[in-house]
Amino acid sequence: MSRKAVKITVLVVAAILIVIDQVTKFWAVTLLRDGAGGTSVTVIPGLLKFDYLENAAAAMGMFDGMIYLVMIMSAAVSIAIIVGGFLYKNHTWASYTSMALLLAGGIGNLIDRLINVNPNGDRVVVDFIHIEFFPYIFNFADCCVTIGAVLLLLHAFILARREKKLKEQAG
Repeated sequence: MSRKAVKITVLVVAAILIVIDQVTKFWAVTLLRDGAGGTSVTVIPGLLKFDYLENAAAAMGMFDGMIYLVMIMSAAVSIAIIVGGFLYKNHTWASYTSMALLLAGGIGNLIDRLINVNPNGDRVVVDFIHIEFFPYIFNFADCCVTIGAVLLLLHAFILARREKKLKEQAG
């Protein structure tokens, strides 16, 4: 598959992940916020719950009160990922996957902030996944960003090993 085709595939995968994110958030709003069952559903007792939360800040409560800055940064980073991803020449499977995940997560949460406004007038992201031993509630887009960041670090590690191997062979 050509590099251009792979990069187009990355964009298609990112779009699919954005749809998954938005569908899961719609489910959370419909069943957890608006449903008769309440705002919490235990999936695996002691491990996994779905708890409805409207987050007016960024990850783990950071940048509270600066949501427009977060929105601008999310849009800028998404554009940089697209442009940079098409210009970058040293891709690995990890960088391609990271690109799709980071793009999907950033755009998924940006969409939320653009369309969801709570009664206080705050632009919010719908969070609902709660691993009970972890103090934060998050969503699918957050999972994409976290995994994407880890894969980006893995990509850097892969490149460093390649570079070291080439130097040893040359030298």
